[in-house]
Amino acid sequence: MSTLNQALRAALANREALLAELHRQGTDCYRLFHGSQEGAGGLTIDRYGPQLLVQTFHQQLSRDELLGAHEQICAHLNQPLLLVYNDRSQGNSRIDRSDPIYLAEPAALDDLIGHEWGLNYRVRGRHPGQDPLLFLDLRNARSWVKQHSAGKSVLNLFAYTCGVGLAAAAGGASAVCNLDFAEGNLAVGQENGLLNPALPAMEFIQSDYFPAIRQLAGLPIAQRRGQKLPSYPRLQPRQFDLVLLDPPAWAKSAFGTVDLLRDYQSLLKPALLATAEDGVLICCNNLAKVAMADWREQVLRCASKLGRPVRDCQVLAPAADFPSLDGQPPLKTLILQL
Repeated sequence: MSTLNQALRAALANREALLAELHRQGTDCYRLFHGSQEGAGGLTIDRYGPQLLVQTFHQQLSRDELLGAHEQICAHLNQPLLLVYNDRSQGNSRIDRSDPIYLAEPAALDDLIGHEWGLNYRVRGRHPGQDPLLFLDLRNARSWVKQHSAGKSVLNLFAYTCGVGLAAAAGGASAVCNLDFAEGNLAVGQENGLLNPALPAMEFIQSDYFPAIRQLAGLPIAQRRGQKLPSYPRLQPRQFDLVLLDPPAWAKSAFGTVDLLRDYQSLLKPALLATAEDGVLICCNNLAKVAMADWREQVLRCASKLGRPVRDCQVLAPAADFPSLDGQPPLKTLILQL
């Protein structure tokens, strides 16, 4: 038995109880192998409904390794999953779709549906972006939102494909607003809404984060001297009962820079002001090099200096399909009761 097969067998055994519980909940989207913590750095294997998505970030798998892992997982789950292999170890992986190792069947690349607590989510093995359309390590945050959103207004910042918004709608939120800069991301979010017709309609705002959140927070939009700002949607000041802030690691626009390492405060301050009194702000940081203790202290200090002190702060860890040997997972989530 190869080293990969041994590591995969151990990972599947460690997940038996979790997968049984997820299946009972109507969930078939989860991580089956988290290589950096389970014996094969740079390798991830995820299930998205009928699809098995294998991705490599450091080194290609051989065809035999790939097909062996696929066969092993299908046998363990007793499911004939459609295989998609994305090798992202090369510099041109975003545009190179030649698939020298394994060519996916057309059915595997069709528009598919995965499920989380019985909710339907769009699944695509390949799309113009690189990342899967549902981030699995955020499942516990979506669960928390679903359980605590009844009757509340919810703002989903950096909404991506609006999974948190869908969870809020399923939890009985009175209003759900999804904000993201990318039209394609929100289009998938709208698809997700249509795939769940029993849920109330959500609101979608396509905008750069900074002008949108500053308007919602009642703050002026800064303009660099001599530079004309691009157009942006005009919004009225508005506070929400529950806000989720899940920014990318780094991004730059004419309105400002998203930099989780050096300047989380510029993202956090207006989000705090857009959160209602006695509301909840859930904030995330996905930089592995940032320690939870340091970031937590920074967040609490920023809230206090802004006059929005935190009454209670809860750490929400990813689920067990994202193990962390040192207890410091890359994705860090804080639930702030204001």
